[in-house]
Amino acid sequence: MSVKKTALVISAHAADFVWRCGGAIALHASMGYNVTVVCLSFGERGESAKLWKQPGMTLQKVKDARRREAELAAEALGVHQLHAFDLGDYPLEMTRDDKDRLVDVMRDVQPSFMLSHSQYDPYNTDHMLTTQIVLECRSTAQAWGHNPGQKVLGAPQLYLFEPHQTEQMGWKPDTFLDITPVWEKKRAAIECMEGQEHLWEFYTRVAQNRANHFTRNSGGQGGGRACLYAEGFQSIFPRTVDEL
Repeated sequence: MSVKKTALVISAHAADFVWRCGGAIALHASMGYNVTVVCLSFGERGESAKLWKQPGMTLQKVKDARRREAELAAEALGVHQLHAFDLGDYPLEMTRDDKDRLVDVMRDVQPSFMLSHSQYDPYNTDHMLTTQIVLECRSTAQAWGHNPGQKVLGAPQLYLFEPHQTEQMGWKPDTFLDITPVWEKKRAAIECMEGQEHLWEFYTRVAQNRANHFTRNSGGQGGGRACLYAEGFQSIFPRTVDEL
């Protein structure tokens, strides 16, 4: 009996998983992976300006709208399961119980790899905190003495997806993924995020720019693989390979 392949995305806000790794989600879902997404918040306070400009808007109405956007985007990408922790944003804060909840998800999913934010982001401290917590929870999930009886986590790679202002973050991609075959799914998910319509074309251009980098690093004009859309990632841990 074959073991189901899995992946886990931890997103600070409801839209982050769409902009930054929607292609990776859709591509791996098409390859048979069960991709689980955790949204720690809906981005209701800090990333929903368009909604807040509407008359009579309330916090609950914004959260409801962002939840629906995230659910539609997850469906478009083929997400296996979407967890909404609803922890609030700007600032995002996590208690010990919140962290243990994330540990439980990691152990339940047993991901082959995980995806989250860059380690440094002075423009959005919610992002920095998320990755710090992900690394902490990854270690906890590996500890045999934490909730004995649960299956412990192995050692999944943590890939950091691209931040918004890349040059300011110390983020250095070492992995490029061709998402051309699933680009239409990512674009459909992007358009689900109606509260941040101003970012639709921005992240389309990011994908096109990374496609150029994919082509150059796969052999360049002398034999590189053609690519129209790609995503870049930075790996945290050494990768073990049998051939390059």
